[in-house]
Amino acid sequence: MNSKILLVDDEKDIIDLIQEVLLQDGFHAIQKAYTGLDALQICREFQPDVVVLYIMLPDLGGLEVCKKIREFSYCSILFLSSKNDDIDKILGLSCGGDDYITKPFSPREVVFRIKAQLRRQQYQATLGSG
Repeated sequence: MNSKILLVDDEKDIIDLIQEVLLQDGFHAIQKAYTGLDALQICREFQPDVVVLYIMLPDLGGLEVCKKIREFSYCSILFLSSKNDDIDKILGLSCGGDDYITKPFSPREVVFRIKAQLRRQQYQATLGSG
Protein backbone atom coordinates (compact mmCIF):
# COMPACT_ATOMS: atom_id res chain seq x y z
CA MET A 1 0.00 0.00 0.00
CA ASN A 2 1.19 3.49 -0.80
CA SER A 3 -0.23 5.18 2.28
CA LYS A 4 2.31 6.88 4.53
CA ILE A 5 2.10 6.36 8.28
CA LEU A 6 3.98 8.06 11.11
CA LEU A 7 4.12 6.23 14.46
CA VAL A 8 4.96 8.39 17.49
CA ASP A 9 5.52 6.97 20.97
CA ASP A 10 8.38 7.09 23.46
CA GLU A 11 8.04 3.32 23.98
CA LYS A 12 9.97 1.66 21.16
CA ASP A 13 8.36 -1.74 21.78
CA ILE A 14 4.87 -0.35 21.14
CA ILE A 15 5.91 1.31 17.89
CA ASP A 16 7.71 -1.84 16.74
CA LEU A 17 4.66 -3.97 17.47
CA ILE A 18 2.30 -1.70 15.53
CA GLN A 19 4.84 -1.46 12.69
CA GLU A 20 5.07 -5.27 12.47
CA VAL A 21 1.30 -5.60 12.08
CA LEU A 22 1.26 -2.79 9.50
CA LEU A 23 4.01 -4.53 7.51
CA GLN A 24 2.06 -7.80 7.61
CA ASP A 25 -0.94 -5.93 6.19
CA GLY A 26 1.09 -4.53 3.29
CA PHE A 27 2.00 -1.06 4.56
CA HIS A 28 5.62 -0.18 3.88
CA ALA A 29 5.90 3.62 4.01
CA ILE A 30 6.27 3.87 7.79
CA GLN A 31 8.31 6.38 9.76
CA LYS A 32 8.85 6.38 13.52
CA ALA A 33 9.45 9.15 16.06
CA TYR A 34 10.08 8.93 19.79
CA THR A 35 9.63 12.60 20.74
CA GLY A 36 7.18 15.33 19.86
CA LEU A 37 9.79 17.53 18.23
CA ASP A 38 11.01 14.65 16.04
CA ALA A 39 7.40 13.90 15.13
CA LEU A 40 6.86 17.47 13.92
CA GLN A 41 10.01 17.46 11.82
CA ILE A 42 9.27 14.06 10.28
CA CYS A 43 5.64 15.04 9.67
CA ARG A 44 6.69 18.14 7.73
CA GLU A 45 9.16 16.20 5.57
CA PHE A 46 7.37 12.85 5.20
CA GLN A 47 3.82 14.25 4.89
CA PRO A 48 2.05 11.16 6.25
CA ASP A 49 -1.55 10.24 5.55
CA VAL A 50 -1.99 9.03 9.13
CA VAL A 51 -0.19 9.84 12.38
CA VAL A 52 -0.53 7.53 15.38
CA LEU A 53 0.39 9.85 18.24
CA TYR A 54 1.00 9.04 21.89
CA ILE A 55 -0.24 11.78 24.20
CA MET A 56 2.42 11.70 26.93
CA LEU A 57 5.68 12.32 25.09
CA PRO A 58 8.81 13.37 27.00
CA ASP A 59 9.46 16.76 25.37
CA LEU A 60 6.31 18.11 23.75
CA GLY A 61 2.97 16.54 24.62
CA GLY A 62 0.86 14.87 21.98
CA LEU A 63 -1.93 17.43 22.26
CA GLU A 64 0.52 20.23 21.47
CA VAL A 65 2.06 18.18 18.64
CA CYS A 66 -1.42 17.67 17.20
CA LYS A 67 -2.17 21.41 17.29
CA LYS A 68 1.11 22.17 15.53
CA ILE A 69 0.51 19.47 12.88
CA ARG A 70 -2.90 21.01 12.21
CA GLU A 71 -1.14 24.26 11.25
CA PHE A 72 0.25 22.58 8.10
CA SER A 73 -1.51 19.23 7.55
CA TYR A 74 -4.95 17.63 7.32
CA CYS A 75 -3.62 14.10 7.85
CA SER A 76 -5.60 11.80 10.12
CA ILE A 77 -4.35 11.77 13.71
CA LEU A 78 -5.08 8.83 15.99
CA PHE A 79 -4.18 9.35 19.62
CA LEU A 80 -2.79 6.59 21.81
CA SER A 81 -3.13 7.20 25.52
CA SER A 82 -3.11 5.63 28.95
CA LYS A 83 -5.65 8.28 29.96
CA ASN A 84 -9.19 7.01 29.48
CA ASP A 85 -11.33 9.65 31.20
CA ASP A 86 -13.94 11.31 29.02
CA ILE A 87 -12.29 14.72 29.46
CA ASP A 88 -8.99 13.38 28.10
CA LYS A 89 -10.73 11.93 25.04
CA ILE A 90 -12.64 15.18 24.51
CA LEU A 91 -9.42 17.21 24.72
CA GLY A 92 -7.73 14.94 22.18
CA LEU A 93 -10.58 15.08 19.71
CA SER A 94 -11.20 18.82 20.17
CA CYS A 95 -7.58 19.79 19.48
CA GLY A 96 -7.65 18.12 16.06
CA GLY A 97 -7.49 14.38 16.66
CA ASP A 98 -9.60 12.03 14.56
CA ASP A 99 -9.64 9.03 16.91
CA TYR A 100 -8.59 8.17 20.46
CA ILE A 101 -7.36 4.71 21.46
CA THR A 102 -6.66 3.86 25.09
CA LYS A 103 -3.97 1.51 26.38
CA PRO A 104 -3.97 -1.42 26.65
CA PHE A 105 -4.99 -1.91 23.03
CA SER A 106 -4.75 -4.54 20.35
CA PRO A 107 -2.23 -3.70 17.61
CA ARG A 108 -4.71 -5.17 15.11
CA GLU A 109 -7.36 -2.72 16.32
CA VAL A 110 -4.96 0.16 15.74
CA VAL A 111 -4.27 -1.07 12.20
CA PHE A 112 -7.98 -1.39 11.44
CA ARG A 113 -8.61 2.12 12.77
CA ILE A 114 -5.81 3.34 10.48
CA LYS A 115 -7.46 1.55 7.56
CA ALA A 116 -10.79 3.18 8.42
CA GLN A 117 -9.18 6.63 8.30
CA LEU A 118 -7.54 5.82 4.95
CA ARG A 119 -10.86 4.58 3.52
CA ARG A 120 -12.50 7.84 4.57
CA GLN A 121 -9.69 9.84 2.92
CA GLN A 122 -10.06 7.87 -0.32
CA TYR A 123 -13.82 8.37 -0.29
CA GLN A 124 -13.46 12.11 0.25
CA ALA A 125 -10.86 12.32 -2.53
CA THR A 126 -13.25 10.51 -4.87
CA LEU A 127 -16.05 12.95 -4.03
CA GLY A 128 -13.74 15.91 -4.57
CA SER A 129 -12.58 14.76 -7.99
CA GLY A 130 -16.00 13.77 -9.31
